[in-house]
Amino acid sequence: MSNQTKYNSFRQTYPKFVYESYQYDVQPDGLHIVFTFRIADDIVFTPTAFIPARPFLHFDQPREVLDTLVFHIGMIEIISYWKCLCPPVVEVRCGSLSPEQILFWKNLYYNGLGEFFYINGISATQADFLNIVSPSSASKPLPTLSTHYHYPQNHLIPIGGGKDSVVTLELLQDAANRPIPLIMNPRGATVNCIQAAGYTLDDALVIHRTIHPRLLELNAQGCLNGHTPFSAMLAFYTLLAAQLSGIPNIALSNESSANESTVVGTNVNHQYSKSLEFENDFRQYVAQYISPSFNYFSFLRPLSELQIAMLFSSYEKYFDVFRSCNVGSKQDIWCGQCPKCLFAYIILSPFIPPQRLNAIFGKCMLDDPDMRLYFDQLTGHAETKPFECVGTISEVHSALSMALSRWYPNQRPCLLSNYQPAPPSTPLNTLFPDHNLSAPLLHRLFQAVAEANSKK
Repeated sequence: MSNQTKYNSFRQTYPKFVYESYQYDVQPDGLHIVFTFRIADDIVFTPTAFIPARPFLHFDQPREVLDTLVFHIGMIEIISYWKCLCPPVVEVRCGSLSPEQILFWKNLYYNGLGEFFYINGISATQADFLNIVSPSSASKPLPTLSTHYHYPQNHLIPIGGGKDSVVTLELLQDAANRPIPLIMNPRGATVNCIQAAGYTLDDALVIHRTIHPRLLELNAQGCLNGHTPFSAMLAFYTLLAAQLSGIPNIALSNESSANESTVVGTNVNHQYSKSLEFENDFRQYVAQYISPSFNYFSFLRPLSELQIAMLFSSYEKYFDVFRSCNVGSKQDIWCGQCPKCLFAYIILSPFIPPQRLNAIFGKCMLDDPDMRLYFDQLTGHAETKPFECVGTISEVHSALSMALSRWYPNQRPCLLSNYQPAPPSTPLNTLFPDHNLSAPLLHRLFQAVAEANSKK
């Protein structure tokens, strides 16, 4: 049975996805959250989240504040569970949404599922893939919050364990404010990176998020599965984190490269929820329907992946602890066999000597013939880029050209044996103009790039 046939059949058998409720409870150990989603009497999901208590967290929030923030987290959690059977109707019973809010959510779901539809070979349009209904839509939507912050100049920084969030954490440190790292489901690299920066896990705002096991059972039974917009889900959790910590500034580490489509000539983008389009839509939605006090932005948006790699290369204390490999994340390793590993190796290759880079990754990734397909995808010689968080094709070519001229004037690794280098086309000394940074932060970023260029 094709996935398109499954999709059509599931939608007939399971016509409705119901967001029944959200519940939260403040206990001495922290904030406990439970959502209830229902597709059928025997298909009920109750995913949970838990934010452990920290001295800098304030759980004594007005009820309408927590109601609004937790309700919206449930709205983005829906997508992970909806995709297994793709019911044509999503009914929201525990909150009220205006028609304009419904348009935002349909747009987010559809674009966030672009890779899911593409990989599964499912034809679906934004108009008909689902309808969101809220029986209480005639009533007043949840109120826009009036918020007060304890630390209005500080930053909350989500840490993923890779090079990008390390650069943000380093550059936003100053004498007056020490950013708070935010970690969802701590693992080796995320913990090791903040420790290298001088933090302990007790200094971080931690979110423990669970996947309900019923979803895993359905996946094992042949229901539909695939990519969902993790960064959008994280975005709504960061609003709650910002409110609890009293820090309004949420500094992401998404670069300009995230705007490039994964499938050439389409809007299918593995990194949609890291794109500037999502960031702007999210900021507008939050300001209008939640609170204008939140400041969600990507600090690295004016930069290319190549510039971020250049900045990261000066922070050697992270070389042996950072990880960007999804395949090896549970083992806290670079698997050395995936496109993410190859891309990370390539983008760092102009700035870190080969011997040191090989020690980080366990081998010379450019001397592995099994990486040929991924190399072709990254350099634009295939139909799609890898469905991973990787930079643009132009950045890859710039990195390879720079590495060749610096480290490989004579003997080349096998993947570069027939590679024709081109002059680097990704400038290292200019910033992209489209972003949401304040003037002081943009100046700080510009200074860091200028200093790094002077040393390379």
